[in-house]
Amino acid sequence: MSNYLKRHDFPSELKNMTYEELELLSYEIRDFLVDSVSRTGGHLASSLGVVELAIVLHRVFDSPKDKLIWDVGHQSYVHKILTGRAEGFEHLRQMGGMSGFPKRCESEHDVFDTGHSSTSIGLGLGMAAARDLKGEDYRVVSVIGDGALTGGLAFEALNHAGHLDTDLIVVLNDNGMSISPNIGGLSRHLVRLSGTAGYSAMKNRIKTGVSKVPVIGDDIVSGLQHAKEKIKYSVLEDGVIFEELGFKYIGPVDGHDIRQLCEVLENASRLGGPVLIHTLTTKGKGYSHAEKDPGKFHGIGPFDVSTGKPLKSGASDSWSDVFGDKLVRMAFQNPKIIAVSAAMIEGTGLSAYSRTFPKRIFDVGIAEEHGVTFSAGMAAAGMKPFVAIYSTFLQRAYDQIMEEVCLQGLPVVFCLDRAGVVGADGETHHGIFDLSYLRSMPGMTILAPASARQLEEMMDFAASCEGPCAIRYPRGKAEKNLELAPFECGKAERIREGSDVDLWAEGPMLASAVKASEILEQQGIHAGVVNIASIQPLDEKQLRESAREHPMIVTIEDNVISGGIGEHMDRLLTDDPVHIVNLGWPDQFVPHGTQEELYEAFGLDGASIARRVMEERTEDRK
Repeated sequence: MSNYLKRHDFPSELKNMTYEELELLSYEIRDFLVDSVSRTGGHLASSLGVVELAIVLHRVFDSPKDKLIWDVGHQSYVHKILTGRAEGFEHLRQMGGMSGFPKRCESEHDVFDTGHSSTSIGLGLGMAAARDLKGEDYRVVSVIGDGALTGGLAFEALNHAGHLDTDLIVVLNDNGMSISPNIGGLSRHLVRLSGTAGYSAMKNRIKTGVSKVPVIGDDIVSGLQHAKEKIKYSVLEDGVIFEELGFKYIGPVDGHDIRQLCEVLENASRLGGPVLIHTLTTKGKGYSHAEKDPGKFHGIGPFDVSTGKPLKSGASDSWSDVFGDKLVRMAFQNPKIIAVSAAMIEGTGLSAYSRTFPKRIFDVGIAEEHGVTFSAGMAAAGMKPFVAIYSTFLQRAYDQIMEEVCLQGLPVVFCLDRAGVVGADGETHHGIFDLSYLRSMPGMTILAPASARQLEEMMDFAASCEGPCAIRYPRGKAEKNLELAPFECGKAERIREGSDVDLWAEGPMLASAVKASEILEQQGIHAGVVNIASIQPLDEKQLRESAREHPMIVTIEDNVISGGIGEHMDRLLTDDPVHIVNLGWPDQFVPHGTQEELYEAFGLDGASIARRVMEERTEDRK
């Protein structure tokens, strides 16, 4: 940890530091972030972009009395440093270590656990409304990025905030736009003018005074208002939408100018009502490699500081890569195939597709609900949408999948990337609930590949499927060494024979089941292995045969047990004497850690599965 950071008692000391000292602090924090994240990995570029903003927020406001809410939270590293958690960066995002997102259990300065996008304005407004009802006195600040503002939830909250007209400050951290040279000077002047309480009071005095002029007063006010609207629409185009929603708009503001940020935030906190401050920042600022390629350093593993290169290469031929490459080949053959994603083109492996078929790919922004509804419309008009969204984010579109796709019986293909546990991002990003919520949807076909080739075969099947279909696959490198039979929907495949116990596994859990079978064989226990590639419809015939031929069946899934494939198999075999054991994730939120660590900790690696089988067999003999 930096000796400079150790010497200070943050955040209280920030209020007494000079602007020069705050500037020096920003350099120290950036050096510390680059050094720390280079060893642990994490969300670097986004945090580098908000160093000055975080410093000023903690200088102007009194956290934790005042509430600071970071949308998504992947840019909250500076906030953590300034609230006494710099030492925690040694084990950032590691099992048992500090989370990469705000966590209430970590600090009283983290007022809400975040991880998904577009929530900060609604959360802040809720806290502000509660404050007003209870007669309390504190300020609420919601920090949201321009990317998160593409989510409809953010606009719903903005609309409601304008209606309630309560004190709320929204800071729009915009790292995707710049001020046009021809209006830059005027814009900065208007920031200084409109960002003062005196200006706001002056407007009210003029309006009140002029309206008292006999006969013509109201007409003058109306004329001034009309003139104001003309000026606003011609000069402040970026802020018009926020003004119309009921916010006082201030900006754009240089998000790296500490002095200006302090002045603007101090004045904004005195204005009253909903205020939106539009700050312009540079993602990755202060570290040249991150500035040149902010996408690469948005979320990165350990890297060499001098070169910016990863210390170990990422997963080549990942599941996402296999999906993206296959979809390109399919699109050449089928002009009806289109791709849809929600601000995750690169993350879902669709970069090559977007370059090859730029008119047949649609990035809807962080708006999964709209993405699904849009895809339903495309399917109803005769197209074949492949909707690539992370499992954890698709949860937000539950109603749209049910109503707009399943109810209509439309042939939309949902490609659930990052299904199962994902590792260091933790609770908010694990995709361990999709089997449970998708299984309840009438007409939904659900598939889980265990190998790269099987994923490709499932995509071919899905392209011809006449109803909704979901294919779930995990994060990481795709399995290529498993020898599997050609995929058939509704068919399970026996991988290994064994008379003592039968292990039924889906997707990535098949490798664990095979390993467990090998361990059990060494103990004289003959364990069969079955690949549940087709989860819905399930191969009930083979399942009943297995129940007749084995005293025990163990189900293994990368999903919560509640509502999963195991529970479904339990119900199917209610009248059979077979002993059934369901293995999966427990009814709780799973913490962060590597996938391997979590499998072992929760009993889903090969060795743990083998131990559980031996324990159950021992119990059966008692």
